[in-house]
Amino acid sequence: MWNGDALDLDAYLAHLGYEGDRSPTLETLRALHRAHVLNVRWENLDAVLRGDVPLDLGALRRKMIGNARGGYCFEHASLYAAALERLGFTFFAVLGRIRMGAPKMLPTTHAMLVVDIDGRRWLCDVGFGASPLEPIEMTAEGAEATDGVWTYRLRRGEVTPGAQGWTLYQPADEGQKDETGDGWMARHTFTLDPQYPVDFAMANHFIATSSHSPFSYRPFVQRVHPDRLHLLDNRTLITSRPGEKPEVRELEPREVPKVLSDVFGVDLTPDDAALLVTKLA
Repeated sequence: MWNGDALDLDAYLAHLGYEGDRSPTLETLRALHRAHVLNVRWENLDAVLRGDVPLDLGALRRKMIGNARGGYCFEHASLYAAALERLGFTFFAVLGRIRMGAPKMLPTTHAMLVVDIDGRRWLCDVGFGASPLEPIEMTAEGAEATDGVWTYRLRRGEVTPGAQGWTLYQPADEGQKDETGDGWMARHTFTLDPQYPVDFAMANHFIATSSHSPFSYRPFVQRVHPDRLHLLDNRTLITSRPGEKPEVRELEPREVPKVLSDVFGVDLTPDDAALLVTKLA
């Protein structure tokens, strides 16, 4: 279903720097998840520059494997699904609603995978940008997960009127909405209705082309490290570290291509760099 048979698995794992076991175990999933988040770039520049983000595996391979480019959640989840399918994991895809303090309900435009291993279920959210470095176990009583630096809370409950599902929380920074009363902000919600490549294609079309989607006209680039997160929101460069006040800098349009390369590891062709500078100006 996810075209795992067409994936060059060796090239994908080499891009991740992954040399570990390939059996479909929890240890493999954890190591693969972390390697993907840290080594496959996150950006929406094709949507901004061209209004077109292909999800076929050939396009994903050319752009995201062995190349200094990346993608957003639909690209990441599609590529990761192909790898999990090739490795023999049991999983299904879901779509979530981004919250992040939004004052109204947003559509289901965030792609994730849910993996079943030995009777336990794990959320793999590799395409958020500021993604968890490891999968998070989905338990009836909820879970708090940390990799030693970044911390998350996953809770089950009503996510939209009449619909039970899951909410992933992150610590609320200064000025962000504390939705739990003890310092947590909802990142996104989702239900366990299985989604398929055709569902990804429809939601992806909205994200890449609609004037109602900020991703269609506004550059977002993120890179997470074990100890910090870099975020480019249009021309605002933000560096965050847990427990510290974010560092914020406004960039001139002409600075952005170099920052993309130096900070995010995203290299544009000269033509694309010039087009981006023009759009930013």
